[in-house]
Amino acid sequence: MSGSLRLAGCQWTSTDDPTANLARIDELTGRAAQAGVRLVVHPEAAMASFAGRLDTVAEPLDGRFADGVRALAERHGVAVVVGMFTPADAITTPDGRERSRVHNTLLVTGPGTTETSYRKIHLYDAFGNRESDNVAPGDEVVTVEVGGWQVGLATCYDVRFADHFTALGRAGAQVVVLPASWGDGPGKASQWDLLTRARAHDAQAWILAVGQAWTAESVSGPYGIGRSVLADPTGEVRARLGGGEDVLVAEIDRESVERTRASIPIL
Repeated sequence: MSGSLRLAGCQWTSTDDPTANLARIDELTGRAAQAGVRLVVHPEAAMASFAGRLDTVAEPLDGRFADGVRALAERHGVAVVVGMFTPADAITTPDGRERSRVHNTLLVTGPGTTETSYRKIHLYDAFGNRESDNVAPGDEVVTVEVGGWQVGLATCYDVRFADHFTALGRAGAQVVVLPASWGDGPGKASQWDLLTRARAHDAQAWILAVGQAWTAESVSGPYGIGRSVLADPTGEVRARLGGGEDVLVAEIDRESVERTRASIPIL
């Protein structure tokens, strides 16, 4: 069992076209694979941005988009984490209309892992937004083994809930991946920086938080600020990207997790 894991976070801006986005996932996964990584993480909403209707782009986990992710992961020889939308339920609006909702889903697939999915638990009903109008919440904290490492899964707004990350740490996660589409606004960058570091400390695990890139061209966004980050189990930042599209490549070690948990036994 390897004591280290080489991983990558691909920071980019998705569009409302799943086919075009799948091509970018393929391109950036290939770039990361050439750097020798075993795990590649893409942002939340990599399948389609929040700019369009989610129910019309949602596909099941055996649909064309997910099959495309499986194929590229196999071709590049790496495990990948990709944010997508899957069909969920229907709700009745106050005016009596029925609205289909989706699950905000992470798909984990590829060599070295058993395929797994995670449905975002904590929905972004904050700052005047109501993600729950269009997204149904998940209800299960999920970890998955990748190359002998236990990887915890979380998505964007989950980062504001410390118990989620403590639960992942107690479930054995040695690294937590956090795909995000973290909207810009007053104080949002400093909150992102603070919360990602704090959640690494709560899980006593490495955390790789991978956001959508910031773009001035977005009409209704931007739906990201960039600033993807790798923090160690004590919350120290080991690597950070800027706002633009980029790939963060790093290597993490298991000994840091074991040492932190032995010296500060909060879990």
